Amino acid sequence: MTSDIFKYIISFFFLLFLQIFILNNIQLSGYINPYLYILFVMMLPFSTPIWVLLISGFLMGFAIDLFSDTMGLHAATTVLLAFIRKSVLNLFSPREGYESNTAPSLYYLGFGWYIWYAGIMVVVHHFTFFMLEAFRIQEFPFTIIRIASSSALTLALILLYQYLIYKPRSLKS
Repeated sequence: MTSDIFKYIISFFFLLFLQIFILNNIQLSGYINPYLYILFVMMLPFSTPIWVLLISGFLMGFAIDLFSDTMGLHAATTVLLAFIRKSVLNLFSPREGYESNTAPSLYYLGFGWYIWYAGIMVVVHHFTFFMLEAFRIQEFPFTIIRIASSSALTLALILLYQYLIYKPRSLKS
């Protein structure tokens, strides 16, 4: 249990530094902004209480806001992500349910399940973030392009992270 908490603290700071020092400096044509830090909220164990999710989401978003000068946009959208996480997980819940001490991962429930879960979470985050950032109807077409392109790159980075960081468990027979 203690080693799991330590693992998530390391993950928090790794994703935070990766976002601040590398990914925040990537902006392709003004349309693509990858936000990999949202993976922290997405990969917490299934049994994580909602209050822990909300506080973790706020802390991650607030830390990104401090370094991005975005006045609470990241904190607000990450808290929203933490709030809807359980509902999104329930959409794809297997009949027997999730094992409580496991985390949502590509290797735990497979590629199809994970792409739906991560895709919904990424699109909800990016839609909310970019719509709040633009906050003008005149920029709607530009904002939709930013949502789609940034979501695609973020989802690709999440899948790459899953393949590089997580090891597959022994296959069930």
